[in-house]
Amino acid sequence: MRKFLTKLSGMAALASISVPAFAQEAAEAVAPVANPGNNAWMMTATILVLLMILPGLALFYGGLTRTKNMLSTMTQIGAAACLAMLIWVMYGYGLAFGPEGNAFISWGKFFLAGVDSSSTAATFSDEVISEYVFISFQMTFAAITLALVLGSVVERMKFSAVMVFGAVWLTIVYFPIAHMVWAGGGLLFEMGALDFAGGTVVHINAGVSALVAALILGNRKGYPKEPMAPHSLTLTMIGTGLLWVGWFGFNAGSELEADGTAGLAMINTFVATASGALFWMLAEKLSGHKGSALGFCSGVIAGLVAVTPAAGNSGPFGAIILGAVASLVCYYAVSFLKPKLGYDDSLDAFGIHGVGGMVGAIGTGIVYQPMFGGPGDGSTAMGAQVVTQIIGVLVTIGWAGIGTAIAMFIAKLVTGLRVSEEVEQEGLDLGEHGERAYNY
Repeated sequence: MRKFLTKLSGMAALASISVPAFAQEAAEAVAPVANPGNNAWMMTATILVLLMILPGLALFYGGLTRTKNMLSTMTQIGAAACLAMLIWVMYGYGLAFGPEGNAFISWGKFFLAGVDSSSTAATFSDEVISEYVFISFQMTFAAITLALVLGSVVERMKFSAVMVFGAVWLTIVYFPIAHMVWAGGGLLFEMGALDFAGGTVVHINAGVSALVAALILGNRKGYPKEPMAPHSLTLTMIGTGLLWVGWFGFNAGSELEADGTAGLAMINTFVATASGALFWMLAEKLSGHKGSALGFCSGVIAGLVAVTPAAGNSGPFGAIILGAVASLVCYYAVSFLKPKLGYDDSLDAFGIHGVGGMVGAIGTGIVYQPMFGGPGDGSTAMGAQVVTQIIGVLVTIGWAGIGTAIAMFIAKLVTGLRVSEEVEQEGLDLGEHGERAYNY
């Protein structure tokens, strides 16, 4: 992603140089055409990220809730993703990747003005892809990030509040952070922060936002005294598998080309995830418990989250270490930190995505170095890169935390945040949507 935007900045600079009229006419006559192979790969990657949301995340989160709230959880995820898609094409793309901007936000191309089927976006070589494809790919990132936030507030937040919160949160949190990290001229981009596929933009952003939203909303009725076990780990396991498959589009797709770096991101997405799954189960065993299916699923997600910023910025063995470390740290956050502090992050969005994203983002500064098999050229000292990564993490935490509080406050003013005690007791499936997941 970074090389793509660097190239865009260079192209913009070249475009500003005065050239003879005949040269301009010649350039127009040979307008770039999307590379069919890269275009086909990016269309596939985009659909794979959609698979992560529906049905992947919907089944993963849905299976973790109680029976009476399964449909409401899945509906919130689907509707929030649709909302994000519409807002993205109206003004989100312009705020994140518009042609004009500053360190915090961009503007232009609102309602995709000036974009048509011949418009192209540069990749990391001399090739280009369709700009519609790039817009669609980035659109799925915005959609899944909002959906991830909802994992902390399920089983008690109004559907109307979710929609109001989602619109505000995307506008004041997601779009600016995406610009700061991935757009030329963005604050963290210009500092040299590494985030191949969304460790800060997606996972820390979503995880921290999830924690703030959960704290503002308050605990579920009866938590933590009443048992609130997942109602279907079978569905959660299916969702986990779909998320892992879709994540190849997420990580390898962020190279924007079907090249060797995409292949590196692919193998890292295999091995970091495998490492995360096994080390979570090992942590369970060392803690005196049995290795569980839920632990396996949690470890898979922890490994995927950790390798996201490092997918193209690490060698395979660095990715294995990153997945293992993130899994162990996330296990501690979910199993010990959350119960001790007493906050109700319903589906551990912060414990896995937030904490795992921080481990992955900071760890990327280490595994990027050639001494650990990373693709770095050694021009930036490891200590300096780690400091840059930490700054990126802190900026994301601060921006996401404050912005989420504002979005929750606005949603509270407009619709109120929580369902009534009666609806929470009977379940949001019936109370909010008038249907049941299971009729028996």
